[in-house]
This record gives sequence, C-alpha cells and structure tokens, in this order.
Amino acid sequence: MLGAAVDRLLQWGLRRFIRRGNLRVATASGRFFHFGDGSGAPVALRFTSAAAQRAVMLDPEVKLGEAYMDGTLQIEEGTIANLLALVLGQTPDGMPPVWARPQWCVRYLKRRLQQFNLPSRARRNAAHHYDLDGRLYSLFLDADRQYSCAYFETADQSLDDAQLAKKRHLAAKLLVGEGADRRVLDIGCGWGGLALYLAEFCRVEVTGITLSDEQLAIARQRAGEKNLTGTLDFRLQDYRAMTETFDRIVSVGMFEHVGLTHYDAFFRKCAGLLAQDGVMLLHTIGRSEGPNVTNPWIAKYIFPGGYIPALSEVMPSIERAGLLVTDIEFLRLHYAETAKAWRDRFLAHRDEAERLYDRQFVRMWEFYLAASEMAFREQAMMVMQIQLAKRQDVVPMTRDYIFREEARLRAIEGLQTPPLRLAGE
Repeated sequence: MLGAAVDRLLQWGLRRFIRRGNLRVATASGRFFHFGDGSGAPVALRFTSAAAQRAVMLDPEVKLGEAYMDGTLQIEEGTIANLLALVLGQTPDGMPPVWARPQWCVRYLKRRLQQFNLPSRARRNAAHHYDLDGRLYSLFLDADRQYSCAYFETADQSLDDAQLAKKRHLAAKLLVGEGADRRVLDIGCGWGGLALYLAEFCRVEVTGITLSDEQLAIARQRAGEKNLTGTLDFRLQDYRAMTETFDRIVSVGMFEHVGLTHYDAFFRKCAGLLAQDGVMLLHTIGRSEGPNVTNPWIAKYIFPGGYIPALSEVMPSIERAGLLVTDIEFLRLHYAETAKAWRDRFLAHRDEAERLYDRQFVRMWEFYLAASEMAFREQAMMVMQIQLAKRQDVVPMTRDYIFREEARLRAIEGLQTPPLRLAGE
C-alpha cells in the first residue's frame, strides 16, 4: 500500500514536470512509467529504494545527486549526463519543480548567511575542494591544470589548446604589454598556470595568492622548475590581507567563492590595490536569469559557501567601489565544452579515481561534472569577463587591441596564424 502511494506521488509530480524528452522510470516496487513527449534519445532509470524515491520527489535538488551517489538511483539506459540534460532542459530559468519551490524560498532567504565567508571560513571552504589528492585533478584537467572555463577558438580545438587560448585572451585584455615594468596580482591563482604564463610570455612580476596548501606547493614548485622564482611570488593569503599596489589585477574562477555578502568588500579592496592607471580583469561564472540560490547539492558536496552571481548583483558593488567598467564579454557554451572535456577525461580514468577515493566519490564527481556541463547547455549559465579601470583613458577606445595582442603573444609562443573564430562567438 505504501509503495503504491509513493509511486502515485512520483507519477503525479513527474507527469507535470517532464514535458519534453523520453524518460522511463522503474519504481522500487516494480512499476514502470513513461514521461515526456517521446522526443530525443531515451533515458531510463530505476529506483532501488522506496525511501530514495520518496526523498528525490520531496527534495530533488539535493536527493537526486545523493541517490545517484549511493546507488539507490541507477541509470539503465543513457547516462547521468543524459538524465540531467533532460531534467535541466525542462526549466531554462533554473527554478526547481513547483512542489520544491517552498524549499527554494527558504534557501533564498538563507543564502547571505550561508555565504558569509569570513577569512577562516573561506580557508575551510577552499580546503574542502582544492586540497583533495592532487592526483585527482591530473586525471581530468589539461597539462597546465587550468580549472576554469577554456576559450575555444575553433570547434575542434583540444582542451589544452583552448586553455592556452584562455590565458592568451586574458593577458591581452590585461594590457600588460611585453617587458613593461608592471606588477600583477592574481587573486585565486590556483596551481599557478596563468601567473606562469604572464611571467614567461609577458615578462611581468606576478604575485599569486591562494587559500589552498596543495595549490600553493605545486605553484611554487612549477615556478622553480621554470626558473621564474625571481618574478613570481606565490602566497597562502586572503585577498583581504593584501596591502600593496598593483598595476594589473586578475581573478579567474575565484569570485564564485567570495559570497554575495562580501561583494562590496571585494571590489573596494581591489580598487584600493589597483594603481590609478591600472586595469583589472574579473573572470567568473554568471547567471542570466537573475538572482538565485546555489544548488544545495553543489553547496553540500562540492563548493561550500559558493555562489554564482547575476550581473545585476555584481554591477552595484563595482559602482560603489568607484571602478569603471571598460569591457564585458560573455562566454556562453565555452564552459559546456570545457566541462564535457573534463567529464570525458575523468570517466576514462574512473578506475584510477576509485583507487584514490572510492566508488561513491567517483559517482559524486561524475554527477558534479555532468551537472556543470548541462547547466551551461540547458540553462542560463555563462561566463563573464569584466574589465575594470579607474580612468577612462587607460583602455583603448576599440577592442581591436585584444586581437592584435593575441596575435603577438601567439607569435611569442611559437604558434601559427590565429585560427578562425566560431561563428557568433
């Protein structure tokens, strides 16, 4: 009797939510249901536990991922990526099903508290994700360990080449020139790839800061291997503790960890650190549909304290800090292609990942990478590159300089003529 009631609840909810696609669900009690309009490749899943089935219906944003992690939700046709594409494609605005909206409202009201990332909490949040076994990241990242959106100049470009193109694109927008006596601050330097690029090809001094012990150790090791320790200074330091002045500031993939509560403090600090004729470049994931909440499964298992902002949430803090926006570029499907490459590489090495951790961790990571890709393919996610300055005249009046500087850097790297860009990109 209870099993039949749980099945009816599932059937009622999914019939109202899944309008497109081809989904077959096998319940824990052995019943089968079909949902959608029959379009697209079929996806089939099975619940092995009535409790998991009930939990997914009541709180899908958390329990779907947990059920996949512990095996109480099994994919019998297609992949978890196919399922997430089907599910996320039902709501391009990023909102959960109607019956889960009350939980969304509660989470929205609590989001500032959950993102109250004081320095000690920010350090713990960084350690949660970035101080994992370094061998894990080598399984799916490019050779330079770029853990942010790549910049695909052609449809068939490799991940390594697209990540190099991203560094080149950022360097061009920073207007660092060559051999200029400039000091650059890299906030959230990761494993040091961008800082190494700027020091090696742009010949500038770079200070890179991170909150991860693992990242710091590797960044310093890489600087030593390239004999760049004289021009690179990697530190375990919070951006709020910086006091020097820099000609250029860049931050890639770190702003998502700042927290909505601290946007004013972040931009005020950057304005205080930036020289009067300086240029800053912020590269961050963003959302087009307006303010929202962090997916609670992601917040619990992957990025505690994280938040992806809408542009409307960022701009007021920039204005209050006294900074001028000199350029904004939106990268749309670039992150979807980046996450797909990461997922393909990770799955090709899943046995190695399982030896590092366990099967549940591997399923968690697969879910995370698949959800990241499909959020960019099916919903209003994109990457924002916001260029900032204190004066109107420090950035050229047209964007031609970006392409000229990319061509110059490509020649220094020893590469050939710039490839054609994707139409519409």
